[in-house]
Amino acid sequence: MSILENITDFRDQLDERLASLWEEKRAQLGKVAGGVALAALLGYGVYWWVEVRFRPPPSIFDSPVDDVLGYFALDDFSQLPVEERIRFLMELADRFRAGDQAESALMAAFLAGLSGPAREQATQNARVLAKDILAQGAADYFKVPEKERGKYIDEWMVKWLKTGERIATGKDSEKPDDERLADIRREGERGRERAAERPSDRMPSLTEDGAMRFLDFWESDVEKASTPVEQGQIVRFLGDVRKRFGG
Repeated sequence: MSILENITDFRDQLDERLASLWEEKRAQLGKVAGGVALAALLGYGVYWWVEVRFRPPPSIFDSPVDDVLGYFALDDFSQLPVEERIRFLMELADRFRAGDQAESALMAAFLAGLSGPAREQATQNARVLAKDILAQGAADYFKVPEKERGKYIDEWMVKWLKTGERIATGKDSEKPDDERLADIRREGERGRERAAERPSDRMPSLTEDGAMRFLDFWESDVEKASTPVEQGQIVRFLGDVRKRFGG
């Protein structure tokens, strides 16, 4: 056999062995490639969620004013848990109060210049936060035994009154809880006379003096941000709150 024939025969044997090896390993390689592709897809999904779809809130005290205020005008704000949104607002109010004159003027100018889609989103974020607070309160309310619901309403009202005061003043009031509840009842007994004096597009303050009007305001607006189930629970919950306080 010539050298050329030997080389040809060796080449043919090598081709057969490589073909056989490929058939044996192809399934294994397919699984590995599939795993790599899946891992890459999951990795991209996590990146898209964290970096593209959802932006975490900026550091209140270390970020520029426009970044902090601008976050409230993003849909990402409403994706945060209720507690984190409340904490964001508390810290934002604290920074506003503690800022120097130049920073306060910058913040005021930014808010005054907020318009168009950004202003609409900020309004929607406020509406969604109020809806989520009410929906959370209503959902928990209907889990409580009926004989304990009056106590639940009292505690829920006091909790959110304190939260509103903390955001507005930066301090925790020392006013006793029973005095707060008595003030709300007095407001409920006075009826709705002052409601007609308030512009319909301005949200009342969340204080003892404005608590019932605050709930009225959000009940009239909550349909825009709630599902039918949430809306039904909230309406029933607020009806019981009014009965509790004579509103």
